[in-house]
Amino acid sequence: MLVKWSRCRVLDRQAFERGQREWSGLLGEPGFRGQGGGWGRGRPNEAHVFCFWENRRFYDMFMAGPHDSIAVAQAGTYDRADVRLFEQRQEVKVGFRAQFRDADLVRAAHLRVRPEQVEHFMTMQEKVWNPAMAGSPGMLRGVFAEGAGSEFLVLSMWDSSTERGKYRPAAVGRLEQRAELDADLLSVAGDIIDVVQAWTV
Repeated sequence: MLVKWSRCRVLDRQAFERGQREWSGLLGEPGFRGQGGGWGRGRPNEAHVFCFWENRRFYDMFMAGPHDSIAVAQAGTYDRADVRLFEQRQEVKVGFRAQFRDADLVRAAHLRVRPEQVEHFMTMQEKVWNPAMAGSPGMLRGVFAEGAGSEFLVLSMWDSSTERGKYRPAAVGRLEQRAELDADLLSVAGDIIDVVQAWTV
């Protein structure tokens, strides 16, 4: 499965949100699995949108076809967009579905890994991080995906910010030590995103 992560610095929130609703036109497109997103907490005017496709071929067909006629509705509502593509490598919780209807928030972690440590990093994701997240109260589902140049996306969906809070400080520190995370990573960034249900397709 292909995961597309778009981050937009928005100039006009209301106009952007109106345009975002036009993406309902994705329904019925071959290979489309689902789309959703919302506003990042780290930067209040940054919108995050996650779109899922069965594979790269279907995504490329859409980009060469209907994409521009839908995207025009948001023209001029943002002044910067960062778009990245990732291929799914693991499920964080078994039975991943590309839906957002039951999620209150999404956590997106963007990690750059030392090239010589990629295999170790992926093993630790499978053996340490995925089970810990899957067992956390309020964690609904997630996906671990690989992009270009030894970069990775860990995307997890949660049913409330209160539940996600139970996954934090001391437990995460212990997991980082167990996974030897410092040895693997060049950088880590990301955000917590409050889901806007009106954007869900």
